[in-house]
Amino acid sequence: MEKDIVYYEKKNQVAWVYLNNEAEMNALSKALLTELIYIFQLLKEDKDTRVVVLTGIGKAFCAGANLKEILAERNRRNTENAQGFFTVAEECFQLLYSFPKPVIGALNGITLAGGLELALTADILIAAESTKIGDAHSNFGVVPGGGSSIKLARKIGENRAKYLLFSGEFLPAQKMKEYGLVHEVVVDEDLESTVMQLAEKLAEKSPVALSTMKEMMEDGYKKTFDEALKGEMEKLKAHIQTEDCIEGLRAFSEKRKPNFTGK
Repeated sequence: MEKDIVYYEKKNQVAWVYLNNEAEMNALSKALLTELIYIFQLLKEDKDTRVVVLTGIGKAFCAGANLKEILAERNRRNTENAQGFFTVAEECFQLLYSFPKPVIGALNGITLAGGLELALTADILIAAESTKIGDAHSNFGVVPGGGSSIKLARKIGENRAKYLLFSGEFLPAQKMKEYGLVHEVVVDEDLESTVMQLAEKLAEKSPVALSTMKEMMEDGYKKTFDEALKGEMEKLKAHIQTEDCIEGLRAFSEKRKPNFTGK
């Protein structure tokens, strides 16, 4: 049976989300973005899902926005549909950037422009060694809209981010590991098993703790140091009352492995 343009599979407490438009190199169309929103909303509410992996089918993770689709709408003077793409894209990226559970990006191939921005929504990136990564917007006279002008500098520093944004160059995954964007580079055949090993490790942790840590880190960008530090302590005081935190403290004192329930 033919699979949808985006689909997911559950493997224990890990959900693998696949971009599945190989013919278009998993380009971001309005239809693909709409499906991503639907699936990530489902996974957000699914208490049995503790970790999400985002990857692509074929030779590309994601080659960016489907510029042909956007241009076709503009040529038809269908400005409502053309703007509709950006509305859906904004909704999708807002959802992914604020997603409360750990997300691992498994970069299986070409990761460019909007595809790089999609990768930036993940918490941890692991790449196949054949992967090429770049911003590429400047190559076609386009500018970012999914966060690369903001998030890329945070990840790899302003100088490197400007070079990638302005030059449009594609760099090997290993170079992006040196830059600090990618956590690990593995031979292509080991990508799935390596990612799954990490995902299962994260799934054993307290979902409440990991979600709170994500909030803390985002607060660190949005607030002054003193405000963020105070907020971190307030979150700790609230977290200490959760069942998972109590279970973790008891497990430590009893010298056993904790059993976290996400409460």
